[in-house]
Amino acid sequence: MSNAIARVSATPAALAFLDELRQRHGALMFFQSGGCCDGSAPMCYPAGEFALGDADVCLGSLDGVPFYMGSEQFAYWEHTQLIIDVVAGNGGMFSLDNGTGKRFLTRSRLFSDAECELLRTQPPRRHGG
Repeated sequence: MSNAIARVSATPAALAFLDELRQRHGALMFFQSGGCCDGSAPMCYPAGEFALGDADVCLGSLDGVPFYMGSEQFAYWEHTQLIIDVVAGNGGMFSLDNGTGKRFLTRSRLFSDAECELLRTQPPRRHGG
């Protein structure tokens, strides 16, 4: 789909860090855990290690790594593109970035009116459906 708009993207630094984690841990997944604004921490898990619910939505993938969020939280974020970055610090307690000296960080940008209109035709898919 050539007109598809990415709901989630990543900086080159985040993609490089993601590759390091994938080499150590194998297949991965993300879940945007809490937070409603820039600075929130997405959690990175081994694929299948986080139990997804039927209401969770997949916003897309980062270099083949699926990125999920709860549908209620998506209602707050639906007008923004999530941009995953990496910064110095400690990751979440159960996230694979914990203890590495780096952590994933969510940044965002508002979609334009035209992008929002197009996104209405491209709803994210629900995990259970």
